[in-house]
Amino acid sequence: MSTRRVLVADPIADRGIELLQEAEGIDVDVKLGLSEAELIELAPNYEGIIVRSGVKITAPVIEAGSGVLRAIGRAGVGVDNIDIPTATKHGVVVMNTPAGNTISTAEHAFTLMMSLARHIPQAHQSVVEGRFKEGRKAYKGVELYNKTLAILGMGRIGGEFARRAMGFGMRVVAYDPYLAASKAKNMRVELCETVDEAVVQADFITLHMPKTPETTHLINAERIEKMKPGVRIVNCARGGLIDEAALLAGIKEGKVAGAALDVFEDEPPSAEYELLSREEMVFTPHLGASTEEAQENVGIEIAEAIRDRLLHGAVVNAINMPNLDEDTLREIGPYLSLAEVLGKMASQVGPKQPDFFRIDYVGTVSDIDTTLVTRSGLKGYLEGGSTSGSANYLNAPSLAEDRGMRITESRPTESCEYTDLLTITVGNSEESVSLAGTFFGNQPRLVKIDEHTLDATPQGHLLIFENTDSPGVVGALGQVLGKNGINIAGMNLSRDEVGGEALSILNLDSAASDEVIEQILEIEGISSARSVEL
Repeated sequence: MSTRRVLVADPIADRGIELLQEAEGIDVDVKLGLSEAELIELAPNYEGIIVRSGVKITAPVIEAGSGVLRAIGRAGVGVDNIDIPTATKHGVVVMNTPAGNTISTAEHAFTLMMSLARHIPQAHQSVVEGRFKEGRKAYKGVELYNKTLAILGMGRIGGEFARRAMGFGMRVVAYDPYLAASKAKNMRVELCETVDEAVVQADFITLHMPKTPETTHLINAERIEKMKPGVRIVNCARGGLIDEAALLAGIKEGKVAGAALDVFEDEPPSAEYELLSREEMVFTPHLGASTEEAQENVGIEIAEAIRDRLLHGAVVNAINMPNLDEDTLREIGPYLSLAEVLGKMASQVGPKQPDFFRIDYVGTVSDIDTTLVTRSGLKGYLEGGSTSGSANYLNAPSLAEDRGMRITESRPTESCEYTDLLTITVGNSEESVSLAGTFFGNQPRLVKIDEHTLDATPQGHLLIFENTDSPGVVGALGQVLGKNGINIAGMNLSRDEVGGEALSILNLDSAASDEVIEQILEIEGISSARSVEL
């Protein structure tokens, strides 16, 4: 087994590094504080790179490692420092560790809310500075009991926060476009359809969402205007979810009673950052995941993810690809290969400008998650007969859509003579081609092209031709191939009736060139001939 090299570019737990060092087939280098130029120089040497939030994996770094780099691991949740579109384009899986710091972040955010409610930092400072009596009068707080909490983002951290809030007797409302109503009910939270519906009810608001174009400045001047007077806001997720200028204005106007921030639009905040001077604020320096347990957990978690990706092909907690553990990989591995072969064939025998790509699943395969199988078929189609195509499991859907292709999956309920059957159809309003494949034992077989039923081995050099079913045609074709030094390794023929239309597939020991195809088309009775390379 060849050795996989991994670069650890940010500090992670020692145990995480040890796990990689102990893995047979992996070499680990720990190089901290690298510049972008140094990363660009080193990237072609590594199949995996691990970072936290300090190092940026930019487009030039990923492009420098293209063809070698297979995985980037973020020991933490946020991936703002990784250029995900470029990674996807080059087939690099980006993985994070969403579970490792869940408890630490939820506890820290809850601590900020309590500190905000009772002015803990300010009260502490009054005692330290000898202002005991003044502080006792100035820092009257509010209870959490019977207050309404709005949680924006009900993932792992939001869920842990909700459980703690309910323990303090808070009513919890939540907004999360991906949370099912049934799960919200089980969690005993009131699910809101919009952000506005959640925040207008809230005495306290906490944010637990990733930063995306849709969530940037989720809390803005317009939303603050709709909130209750005296609302308090906590952000322990990502800087930029709150429009900090609007927050400052809300505090000055008295609409916002206070806010607690662990993350900022610009980190660290500058000396001119006006919110620093406001006594209504509570700040911590991005400490959400800064516990011994969290740092140990995320270091181990990302090391295991990178190890399993490089050694076994498994994918967990990926940002830009469906998860694929070892058991699932073993289950769907054969389907991935079959779909890719059918896709490659479709690109070589189908119409040149299709506007749809459909894959039908019949039999036991229809019961599994076929997301990656469809992607494999698309990958094969986009690569065609080339061995250096730029398509991969990650970027295949976007590349196909860029070509104007509509991608669909279906699971017909019709009966089938095969245990499993995959059918790829590509075409447009004028023409299309369908190719169906299955397994005989563990061997993939091509069993249908359009309405022609056959049994061919889809590998190597193929010659597909259509002809009138009459004596002498196959013999004449054999003479052409023999004259050009091409040996026939196998042949499969399908015909609709004696003397009707026939379709044949030949497995050849070497490829039929364009010149050979021209000679074949001169044979009386042959209407089409195509060379296919798999």
